[in-house]
Amino acid sequence: MFNVSVQRTTKIMTNDNIDKRDSATQPAIRLSRDEWHHLKVTDASGNEYSDVSVVPLFPITDCKRWVSLVSADGDEIVCLDSLVGLSAESIKLLEEELALREFVPVIEKVIHVSGNQDPCEWVVQTNHGITSFVIKAEEDVRRVSSKTVVITDANGIRFRVEDVKKLDSRSRAFVEWYVS
Repeated sequence: MFNVSVQRTTKIMTNDNIDKRDSATQPAIRLSRDEWHHLKVTDASGNEYSDVSVVPLFPITDCKRWVSLVSADGDEIVCLDSLVGLSAESIKLLEEELALREFVPVIEKVIHVSGNQDPCEWVVQTNHGITSFVIKAEEDVRRVSSKTVVITDANGIRFRVEDVKKLDSRSRAFVEWYVS
């Protein structure tokens, strides 16, 4: 039997902590790029962490809140509950990293569904163009909030409908049939 003890320090920056800083104080963290274009974090004490990974804790429902910044060694440097209080440059870099990490095409229109029995092929217009995919079962189409739906295809690729109500009536009918 192995006894493993892990000691880990996590600094949580909440809106309360961030909002209490005035503009004359140094931000709690600053994001930049190193010479290899990797994300770098500098904390308030001047400690620098290179090759930092950005991990959204709620990537589907709220990818810009509760974001963990993790060192190359896998240790959490900081967990941010929002982007409030970060500099414009840091926000831009953080959003770039989030976009790279989570590629989830947004379905804008359902062009065709091969039938109402599984498996079936969907042809959709996304924010990246027209594509087709196969879903294996009804469970692959699931509602994650009152307006957002996530569809996982047979290859495990996720597609998102941001707001079902904003789809045209035909597209909405296809999506609603699966989540109702």
